[in-house]
Amino acid sequence: MERSDKPGWGTFVKRDGFGDDRDFPTPDFALLRLDPPHKEGGRICEKDGNHMDLGISGRKAIVCGASAGLGRATAAALAADGATVWLAARGADRLAATAADIRARTGATVHGVVADVTTEAGRAAVLAACPDPDILVNNAGGPPAGDFRNWSREDWIKAVDGNMLSAIFLIKATLDGMIARKFGRVVNITSFLVKAPGAGMGLSNGARSGLTGFVGGLAREVAAHNVTLNNLLPGQFDTDRLRALQSGAAARAGRDVATVRDGAMKAIPAGRFGAADEFGAACAFLCSANAGFITGQNIVIDGGQFPGLL
Repeated sequence: MERSDKPGWGTFVKRDGFGDDRDFPTPDFALLRLDPPHKEGGRICEKDGNHMDLGISGRKAIVCGASAGLGRATAAALAADGATVWLAARGADRLAATAADIRARTGATVHGVVADVTTEAGRAAVLAACPDPDILVNNAGGPPAGDFRNWSREDWIKAVDGNMLSAIFLIKATLDGMIARKFGRVVNITSFLVKAPGAGMGLSNGARSGLTGFVGGLAREVAAHNVTLNNLLPGQFDTDRLRALQSGAAARAGRDVATVRDGAMKAIPAGRFGAADEFGAACAFLCSANAGFITGQNIVIDGGQFPGLL
């Protein structure tokens, strides 16, 4: 990781890890992943070099939607801290390349499982590969934007299957084992739309809000067993998903994509889109031994865009 001395807020860091290579500002107290990994086990270190061990070395983790974007960054962060990671994704070629890249960068044991976790067969394939995970990160691509008048029953069922029921059934299959082992971390990657529903995003608004309600109750049932369930609500991270949404918005409005992206960025108090590996580091912390007292929460990571208090 190369540092630069540009003027401005905090310290700028040039990252050569899993995100892009832009310079971006980080406050002095921020935690950053070292690349190559720090040899002593924990991989998240403070800027002054002091070791921060997340306590997940040797733990087993399933990360869904892990071949790209936020899922990939999360898998990389977990692997960098010593977890054995099973990556689940639909595209075989990109999945294999991602697994090989994370393996090479971290030295961790990384497996790829070609599976669509929104289907029963896909979930079965993932659970056959890793039936007893200590960490489960649920993540599935969101449904398309549009006008609710054009959505059929099948569209709604697909959205609920993909962004609500798939996560619930994976939780159902793995939670009792976590309880028995007295350690479990479940993180659902949802969307800031749960707190700030967006126009035209009804399929995502509805399905993800349903998962949020389910997790809120269940988290309190199992908290005494050192098993936590939380939701991470990403705002606008510069991923394939965001670029696809922005391209669609530009087409519908008859505007160019650059103008749409510029307008979206200006709406974020941080003045930029999020980087995927920032999200991955936050998710890895929620999966850590250090986060055992955080459960049932909906944590927004959006550069300050959500204006509410709750």
